[in-house]
Amino acid sequence: MDPITLQLYRHRFAGIAEEMGITLRRTAYSPNIKERLDFSCALFDGQGKLVAQAAHIPAHLGAMPASVRTILAYFPTWEEGDVVIVNDPFEGGNHLPDITMIAPVFVDDEGMGSLGVGVVGQRAFSQHPNPPPPQHPTSSTSPHHPTPAFFVASRAHHADVGGMTPGSLPLSTEIYQEGIIIPPIKLYRAGALNEDVLRLVLRNVRTPDERRGDLAAQRAAAAVGARRLRELVTAHGLDEVLAYCAHLHAYSERITRATIARWPDGVYTCEDVIELIEGNQLTLIPICVAATIAGDEVTFDFAGTAPVVHGSLNAVIAITQSACYYVMRCLIDEDVPMNAGCFAPVHVVAPADSLVNAGPPAAVAAGNVETSQRITDVVLGALAHALPDRIPAASQGTMNNLTIGGLRADGAPFAYYETIGGGMGGGPAEAGLSGVQVHMTNTLNTPVEALEIAYPFRVRQYGLRAQSGGQGRQRGGDGIVREYELLAPATVTMISERRAVAPWGLAGGAPGQPGCNTLIHTDGTEEILPSKFTRRLQPGERLRVETPGGGGWGAPTHSV
Repeated sequence: MDPITLQLYRHRFAGIAEEMGITLRRTAYSPNIKERLDFSCALFDGQGKLVAQAAHIPAHLGAMPASVRTILAYFPTWEEGDVVIVNDPFEGGNHLPDITMIAPVFVDDEGMGSLGVGVVGQRAFSQHPNPPPPQHPTSSTSPHHPTPAFFVASRAHHADVGGMTPGSLPLSTEIYQEGIIIPPIKLYRAGALNEDVLRLVLRNVRTPDERRGDLAAQRAAAAVGARRLRELVTAHGLDEVLAYCAHLHAYSERITRATIARWPDGVYTCEDVIELIEGNQLTLIPICVAATIAGDEVTFDFAGTAPVVHGSLNAVIAITQSACYYVMRCLIDEDVPMNAGCFAPVHVVAPADSLVNAGPPAAVAAGNVETSQRITDVVLGALAHALPDRIPAASQGTMNNLTIGGLRADGAPFAYYETIGGGMGGGPAEAGLSGVQVHMTNTLNTPVEALEIAYPFRVRQYGLRAQSGGQGRQRGGDGIVREYELLAPATVTMISERRAVAPWGLAGGAPGQPGCNTLIHTDGTEEILPSKFTRRLQPGERLRVETPGGGGWGAPTHSV
């Protein structure tokens, strides 16, 4: 292994994943993907091990590899032109709006071979496609069942996949209420579109044209990733490219182990709560973790966490793993390449059928977006005992998920999804940032101009929520105020957290301010709404969302 060549390959692979993301963004139809960038792209080797994942969505760190492992178990043989889609949370997904698309990449020693993804673009999903006949690889593998050298994958949050309410993040009690469930299935087989599958998917969503376009964008991203991998093999040979995949795995594992080895051995615990709303009743549900540091490995054990709940806050194990991997990635001193090697020394244990390891038919829509944030909080809180000079106070601890859907004046359906930023927790070295997405989400906001062009509502207010961050030697960041006015009747669903229990401060710092959801009626009267609700709103009514501030770090040295 040459260290310079290793770094070149590290950036080559990462660059391919990033270019896949750029392609997906530029060709997507929905503002949720095009503007908010709610997607991730990744490369895997032929055995399904993560080679590179672009710095897109932290919640996908463990979930994307889980999808690939599941799909490889379902499909032991592949043909050129195959494309698989899946969103089933219990088959490698995380929640139903996130649709994963995976395609094989076939090459020979000189990089020759098909892209493995066929025609790309909107035409590929037309009502009468005319795909070219599949071509077989020129490698020496069997022409009937060739072996992929790589896989390319993308996961995108589709703004609606059916279910009880527009936006597919309902206040559900079982997964069947959350939208269409897609098991691992070949949308394309040997380059030929399975029109029946596509028709079935589109018939079960509120915005089929948008879904058709976003699926085509994911396919375009796969084509770009496959093309770049073939070019890399053409330039350097398959043996060298695969060798440096293995070298990068080993390199990342060495860095991760060296980092953990510098931490003090011991068992460190933390407990926090998540807010369950049933009717008008608030119940605080515990999430517990014990972090065991032993030599160069760490185990996160969630024993003591509540069992699955009668609501959508349940998280599948892939989400729990993603949160743990995200925290580890933040704490590794060096700029480690993101691949399977990073995860080798990190172990996650969770009781079966618990809030953090749910099984079917549990509802999981909010587990991906909200419970993942609390898992991150408790893992950071546990490690704060071991690394007091490294861990920040709690950030806002929620994604403030807002969905709005209904019919436009011309009768056309619309479905909007947004997460809203808030305050970052203050840390040992610096104050927390204000008005940002934190931890398990890494999306942008939807610009007001783009939002008002695409949907029948307007934004009346958008700014920082002054003095909402907790006081401390390093102050917590402030949250956001965002107010929407409806211009057409619509169903509005809000799934948020940290409305009853504030984000905690650390090392003597004060907690941040809890968030607040307020409905402003047409007569000007205000109604405080719970952290999770679904309401049918009329034109002229307004929803004001005030997001939490981050906790402060350290006792204040003077009054502020």
